Amino acid sequence: MPALFSRPVDAVTEQTFPERVLRSQRPVLVQFWATWCRPCRMVTPHVEQLAAERSPGLDVVKADLDEEPGLAMELGITSVPAFVVFSGGRPVGSWVGAAPKKALERKLDSILQATK
Repeated sequence: MPALFSRPVDAVTEQTFPERVLRSQRPVLVQFWATWCRPCRMVTPHVEQLAAERSPGLDVVKADLDEEPGLAMELGITSVPAFVVFSGGRPVGSWVGAAPKKALERKLDSILQATK
């Protein structure tokens, strides 16, 4: 897919997480990843495409497991890639593992539909 249809996903830290995720007025998809994680690197283009395509109604951010271990520990993240969907400042769904874009969209849509 052309670069026009993707965009880099902002990184969050323990310090920026409350503002970017917990106080967001929109649902937020958080991707936990690590530089050494090959499946994380494989799924990143799909996450970037989702960020671009869903930007009107969804925020997408990422957190490096090694750089933000406290955040990962607080949310119970033990494997990567891991995804947590937040809505109204609380986690409403999650999954672990890389998947094709369509599968990521189905998981995300299922979680978001359940929150309505």
